[in-house]
Amino acid sequence: MDMITNDHRYIFKNVLLETGFEYDGEEVVKTKTALFCVEIAGGKVNAITPNDPGKDGIDAKGWLMLPAFKDMHAHLDKMLYGLPWQAVSEKRKTVKDQIAYEQQMIPEWLKTSVVRTEKLIDFLQSNGTHYIRSHFNIDPTSGFDSLKHLETALKNKEKTVGAELVAFPQHGVFYTNTAPLLKEVAKMNIDFIGGVDPYSIDGSIEKTMDLITQLAIDNNKGIDIHLHEAGESGVKTIEYLINRANENPALRGKTFVSHAFALAYLSTLDAERMAARLAEAGVGIVSSVPFGKTIMPIPLLRKHGVEVLVGNDNIQDHWNTFGPGHMLQKAKLIAGLYGYSSEWALSRTLGFATRYILPLDDKGNQQWPKAGNDANFVFLEASCSAEAVARVSPVKSLVHKGEIVF
Repeated sequence: MDMITNDHRYIFKNVLLETGFEYDGEEVVKTKTALFCVEIAGGKVNAITPNDPGKDGIDAKGWLMLPAFKDMHAHLDKMLYGLPWQAVSEKRKTVKDQIAYEQQMIPEWLKTSVVRTEKLIDFLQSNGTHYIRSHFNIDPTSGFDSLKHLETALKNKEKTVGAELVAFPQHGVFYTNTAPLLKEVAKMNIDFIGGVDPYSIDGSIEKTMDLITQLAIDNNKGIDIHLHEAGESGVKTIEYLINRANENPALRGKTFVSHAFALAYLSTLDAERMAARLAEAGVGIVSSVPFGKTIMPIPLLRKHGVEVLVGNDNIQDHWNTFGPGHMLQKAKLIAGLYGYSSEWALSRTLGFATRYILPLDDKGNQQWPKAGNDANFVFLEASCSAEAVARVSPVKSLVHKGEIVF
């Protein structure tokens, strides 16, 4: 990839930016755009000026500039990407089946994990992603090696990608002897303490969650647990985290439940009550946007102000074959599942790919980019963000903190 360092000024010209909405009565019928010059300095947007095609600068060719994408749930350390093709096996039906398989395969996967993680980051970047929340295995089989290998890959890519890391006890905290490792890794330079299905894996919600939450509080970390349990134990685990966040303000805005499938099986009234409690406690939900039998109540959660983050989760690994590695595809899936088909609704749906950074606010006022913003953006072959979501428009270029990735 050609690199331009971010320690000097440079200009993009012929940049298409959204400027407002066009209305027919109260309905948004079109997104207005215009061409601009965008100056970059020190990794930030320095100035936005009317377009001057004759200016000395990089020609953006009239491509639409949008905020770069954020994948908020990935497993960069553990996938089959870069290995020969292998679909998911039907022999492994439970999480404990997968744990046994991982215990067998992790030593082999670790041999090539650094180079394959870098390849996966390249793939995500090619689809416009510049920032990733990645879980990494912490378990007796991996030890600290999954973390070390992931840190090496991220160090090699540090100029072009940002990341935050979640210690993920995939093999249970007590089902395997992972608690001592989790206590050690909590002291390291990571961001979140993770967990997985405490009742079905470890046999106890309280014992496991007490340790996870206390490690987060004591070490000033966030929490992001995997919760696939769809019944009463799933609901009780979510309620446990809500209660702990209410008791400990330091956890507000830093506590997340990934998947949280139990919410999909609540009655509408119970889901409304739970969403209100999640919002009040500052506990977010991270979703890979499942479809089929499990449809998450994302619109209901957003209505109550719950932060809903979106990620690809599995990108061709032993858990799932179909992760697209493309946040615009996730946004389009959300639009299709929940009927967001109007110009206005599609433009809002882009926020699931960008962690709610949007060029226009709900009333059509231009709010991004502004001078002083970090220079994190994508150029796409699209006329507006609504079209980009609906058509998964081609990503032509990615810029991370002023570095032109491609």
